[in-house]
Amino acid sequence: MAGLRLGPLLRYVDWDTGGSATIWVEADRPCTAEVRCADGAGGSVRTFQIAGHHYALVPVTGLTPGTTTAYEVLLDGVLVWPAAAGGGFPPSTISTPAVGGGPGAPAPGLRVTFGSCRQAAPPAGRRGPHGADALDTLAARLAQDPEELRPDVLLLLGDQVYADQLSHDTRKWLAARRDLREAPGAQVADYEEYTRLYYESWLDPEIRWLLSTVPSLHIFDDHDVIDDWNTSAAWVAGMRATPWWRERVLSGLMSYWVHQHLGNLSPAELAADALYAAVRSTPDGTDALRAFAASADADPASVRWSYRRDFGRSRLLMVDTRAARVLAEDGRAMLDPAEQRWLRENALEGHGGYDHLLIGSSLPWLMPPLIHDAEVWNAALCRGERGARWARIGEDLRRRSDLEHWAAFPPSFAALSDLIEEVGTGPKAPATVCVLSGDVHHAYVAEPRIPSTARVFQLTCSPVHNSIHAAVKWGFRLGWSRLGRWLGRGFSRHGRTGRPPLSWRRTGGPWFGNQLMTLALAGRSARLRLDQARAGRPGARLVTVLERELTAGE
Repeated sequence: MAGLRLGPLLRYVDWDTGGSATIWVEADRPCTAEVRCADGAGGSVRTFQIAGHHYALVPVTGLTPGTTTAYEVLLDGVLVWPAAAGGGFPPSTISTPAVGGGPGAPAPGLRVTFGSCRQAAPPAGRRGPHGADALDTLAARLAQDPEELRPDVLLLLGDQVYADQLSHDTRKWLAARRDLREAPGAQVADYEEYTRLYYESWLDPEIRWLLSTVPSLHIFDDHDVIDDWNTSAAWVAGMRATPWWRERVLSGLMSYWVHQHLGNLSPAELAADALYAAVRSTPDGTDALRAFAASADADPASVRWSYRRDFGRSRLLMVDTRAARVLAEDGRAMLDPAEQRWLRENALEGHGGYDHLLIGSSLPWLMPPLIHDAEVWNAALCRGERGARWARIGEDLRRRSDLEHWAAFPPSFAALSDLIEEVGTGPKAPATVCVLSGDVHHAYVAEPRIPSTARVFQLTCSPVHNSIHAAVKWGFRLGWSRLGRWLGRGFSRHGRTGRPPLSWRRTGGPWFGNQLMTLALAGRSARLRLDQARAGRPGARLVTVLERELTAGE
C-alpha cells in the first residue's frame, strides 16, 4: 500500500476562472495520486520517478469560484490525507477567488504574505535556536482562529532550504551515510541528501498544514545551492575545479525543479513543458532531469526559472536573480539579455490593465546607500578600473562581504530603475510598483525619488527563521545613516563610479527579527503589514510592528 512521504502542498490556484488548482505530493512508491474535494471537484495523476522518489502534481478541476472546499488525498484509492491522527489542525482546503462577476464588478482583493531565509532547525555548531519561527507562528495563528484572514498566496523569496548550513540532526544523518571528513563535508552532496532538507522543513506539522491550505510560489536564492552562488566568474571557475561541485549543483537544480519550480507553473504551462512530459513518459525520469540540470548549469540562458502570475488586476513577476546572471567582468549583468527582455515585455504587456505590479526579486533593488555605493565601487575594482592589484582585492572583498546585489551589476540596476519608472509613469500607470525581496536578514521600506505616477516601493523582509550577527546588524544601521551616505561618497570617488542614477530614502525600519510582510491589495489601494514572531507563554505569537497605507490619496 502506498504511503504519503511529503505534502500535500497547495501550489497553483487559477485566478482567471477560479475553477482549478494543483496539489503536489510525494509518495513512497509508484501509484495513482488523487485529490477529492468536498464539493465534488477533484483530479488524479500517476506519479513520476526521480532518483528513487515518486512525485505527483495533481490537477484539480471543477472548483467553484469564490468558495472554500476541504480536500482529501488518496494514493491508489486509499485515504492518506488528512492523517488518521489529525494533528489538531483544521481540514486542508482550497480557496478560489470570486471571478467572472460581470462588467463593473469589483476585482477580487489579494493578500500576499512574503519573506525569505528559513532554516528549519538551528545549524550544527550554532549556539541556541534562532528564536520563534515566523512561518510556524503564522500557521498556528491561522489554525487556531478561523476568523483570521488567510493569505491568498505565500511568496517564498529564497533560501527555502540551506544546503550549506545543516542542523545537528541532519549532520548526524549524513555522518551515518558517508565520511564527513571528505568534501563537501557537512553539506549536502547529492539529490538524496537534498530530499532530507525538504523532509526536515516541510514535515514540520505547522508548516505541513500551512502549505497544504495556502497556495505558495517559490524562487531560489544562494543557500538553496550554496552561499554566494554565482557571485562572479572567478567564483564559478574555482567551484568547477573542485571534484564535488558538479554533483552538488546538478542535485540542487534537480531538487529545486521537483520540489519548488514545478508548482509555480499553471496547468497550461505544465502541458507545454517538454521536460515535464519527458519525466512522466518514462518509468524513471532521472536521466532526463539530470541532462536538463546539466544544460541549465552550463548555459543558464537555456532555461527560464522566472515566471509571471496575474491575480485579477495585480501582476507578479518572479525574477531569477541567481542562475540568469552574466558574470564576465566586462559585461556583468544580473539578468542575461533574454531574461531582461522577458522582464520588460511582461511588465509592459497590457500596461494599464493592472493596478499593482509586484516584482519578486530574492535580492533587494534598493539597499542601504553605503552598501549600494560599496557594491558599485567593488564592481569597478573587479573590472580593473584601478588596476590589477585592486581587482584582486576587489574579488576577495566581493566574496567575503557578499557584495552581489543589484548594485553590484550597475547596468542591471539602471535598467531595472528605468523600467520601473517607465511602468510607473503616465495615465496607464498602476497604483503601485513594489519590489519584494529578502536575503539581507532585516526588513525595511524604501522609496525612490523618481517622477512616477505610481507609488514605488522596495519592500524587504527577511528572515523568516534565522539570525544576524551583531556586527552585521550594526553595519546595516550604519548603511542607512548620514555617516554611511558620506562614507559611500568616498567609495564612489575612489572607484570613479559617479553617483547612482536615482536616489532613495528609507521610510520604514530597519527591523530585525523573524518576520513576515503582508500586502493587502484591493482596487487601487495597497496596505502593508509587518508581523514579527515573538517567543512567549504558552507559545510564540505574531506581533504587528507596522501597519501602513501605501496609496494614500489614490
